[in-house]
Amino acid sequence: MFQDFTTRSAPEHGPARLAALRQALTQAGLSGFLVPRADAHQGEYVAECDARLAWLTGFTGSAGFCAVLPDLAGIFIDGRYRVQVRAEVDLSAFTPVNWPEQKLGPWLRAHAPEGARIGFDPWLHTIREIEELRSALEGSGVTLVESANLVDTIWPDRPAPPQQPARVHPPEFAGESSADKRARLGEALTELGAEAAVLTLPDSIAWLLNIRGADIPRNPVMQAFAVLHANGHLTLFVDSAKIDGPLRAHLGDAVTLRPVSAFAPGLRSLTGPVLVDPGSAPQQVARELAEADVTVLRAEDPCLLPKARKNAAEVAGMKAAHIRDAAALVEFLCWLDTEAPKGTLTEIDVVKALEEARRATGQLLDISFDTICGAGQNGAIVHYRVTEATNRPVNPGDVLLIDSGAQYPDGTTDITRTLAVGAPPTGAAQAFTRVLQGMIALSRARFPRGLAGRDLDALARAALWAAGMDYDHGTGHGVGAALCVHEGPARISRLSDVPLAPGMILSNEPGHYHEGHWGIRIENLILVETAPKIGDERDHLCFATLTWVPIDRRLIVAEMLSTAERDWLDTYHAGVFARIGPLVSAPARDWLKAVCAPL
Repeated sequence: MFQDFTTRSAPEHGPARLAALRQALTQAGLSGFLVPRADAHQGEYVAECDARLAWLTGFTGSAGFCAVLPDLAGIFIDGRYRVQVRAEVDLSAFTPVNWPEQKLGPWLRAHAPEGARIGFDPWLHTIREIEELRSALEGSGVTLVESANLVDTIWPDRPAPPQQPARVHPPEFAGESSADKRARLGEALTELGAEAAVLTLPDSIAWLLNIRGADIPRNPVMQAFAVLHANGHLTLFVDSAKIDGPLRAHLGDAVTLRPVSAFAPGLRSLTGPVLVDPGSAPQQVARELAEADVTVLRAEDPCLLPKARKNAAEVAGMKAAHIRDAAALVEFLCWLDTEAPKGTLTEIDVVKALEEARRATGQLLDISFDTICGAGQNGAIVHYRVTEATNRPVNPGDVLLIDSGAQYPDGTTDITRTLAVGAPPTGAAQAFTRVLQGMIALSRARFPRGLAGRDLDALARAALWAAGMDYDHGTGHGVGAALCVHEGPARISRLSDVPLAPGMILSNEPGHYHEGHWGIRIENLILVETAPKIGDERDHLCFATLTWVPIDRRLIVAEMLSTAERDWLDTYHAGVFARIGPLVSAPARDWLKAVCAPL
């Protein structure tokens, strides 16, 4: 299986490792040290050799950081992980801090000793992050100090960096050659007055070169750095073990290969202006360029928006992947509906069965993230990962939350369904219905071009707000085309000011979590499209649904829905049956017909 169920967190090691780090701080003349989740590429998921936060603290979530001081170690986590962190770290050694409500700068001002020198690894923090932190600490007497990574000095068995071979992403799925992409972006650099752009995000490099990698589980990327020149040539700084003959031939003569160790010297040899994204490039990049007196043009990674706006081939691949995935999900859900009420399944049984259903397609390359399968109270842990230690029976009367996805050659999927196993507990159906109302409201949205995710986020929350309810995560994230399941820059969130544009693919996943009892989330992927002209013919956008899997009607309080909401759901289910019914076995087709009947 792709997913394993080992316990990755080891909170019992935290106190000794924290003590060793504090000893290293004293020897280095520092008062504190910052330990982020991120690697040098700012990836959400990191290789084992870069999992410093998990190694030190035991916390395995995909976002967060630790600020270690002489007498206090704050572990900063957002709303997705506030239940999880308490189970994964030794609370006698590490103090959870609610972030971003509590920001690091004010926290350091309040807790760091007078005249504190706080060390950080400049490869692991972005330019903007360090600038903002320095600004927040101005006048406090607390100083940030660039340092070697002190966690690495106390990590005796740190794994080696990944060296997995990369592969060509076929042109029928990419829809545009790498040469054409590089020429197009090179022209844009010239218009900006830049001679080159520094690329540090692996998914940007994968998209630009039409390659996929295997360095990071669940994310088909190759860890590397690159410099794109305005003439379309590109220098790729990568471990040569990842590039075989066919891939080298695919890259062509306009791509120069150099080892990763040559990246920093290569930056110093550039002639400016050089475009650098302060939101993703490591602080070390700014330092190398500044010390070589290279002029820097601060701008967003030039791959981000073109990558987010999928072309026709990428959209077609994503649609095909979602139809294939939906057929697998329907076979699985048909099986689950028979087996779960017997009370013999566990969460691990469910995860294994789902992966097997996807494997049966013959095209599964990987899962797109570790499946979240939470029965009862485990469903309230937003990013719960079942292990042998936490594995819970799926009992009649449970609400079962399953959030999962797959990587196929042509596309990436991400879907959440919340299911009733027998009669749902008190309040669950009402909460489910409000979550559904939010998902429908966003699915039906029509909005002027130029609006961003922050302008639409409230649509998914309004029904919950009306009942004094909410959820502590964004409503939607960008999704890559046969790439990373979490992709920037667009998202549906109170924080996102990136205008939505045709071709962007986003998740639509409102939820509600009753800690200690159950969790609810419903998620489809949606595609931004140009809306048909109506009314005064203003330029509007809308969403097209990509996910075609039934929503559990047993959890819907029908009288809570408006006529328009019922019509949307019935039309959606009719579309599910029309698209997926012909692709599944006879028993699954009969099951699907029943669960897709009009409400």
